[in-house]
Amino acid sequence: MRVGELCGLDVDDVDEERRALRVLGKGNRERTVVYGVPAARALRRWLDGGRPALARSTSPPALLLGARGGRMDPRIVREVVHAAVAAVPGAPDTGPHGLRHAAATHMLQGGADLRYVQELLGHAKLATTQLYTHVTVERLKVVHEQAHPRA
Repeated sequence: MRVGELCGLDVDDVDEERRALRVLGKGNRERTVVYGVPAARALRRWLDGGRPALARSTSPPALLLGARGGRMDPRIVREVVHAAVAAVPGAPDTGPHGLRHAAATHMLQGGADLRYVQELLGHAKLATTQLYTHVTVERLKVVHEQAHPRA
């Protein structure tokens, strides 16, 4: 999801049983974003310990709270992601949008349907999602050359 969408999540947007988030995207379009078991564990730890430690009586129902108990600022999220990536030896500098792009590309390379990835990313137009297929086209060429008898 986009950083702004992440920062806009409220606690009530989390469905832990289904491991899904209700996300309000661009154009006020609502979609569901699913998450895996490691994220579920981290989210549970956050809800049990991290968020309560930051929450104040004046805090909004935001899922992510900042140091002063208010809604997390997207700039802080970007700083945190850049710092975490920088701590990995040899990792190229990337931010949240780069991770979003990489996740979509890996899903497409793994065989995910383009329309599913479109929905997951919250793209209104399929053409926007198709920009992520540049790597998969190269993979398609390799597979074609290996498998097609007249390649």
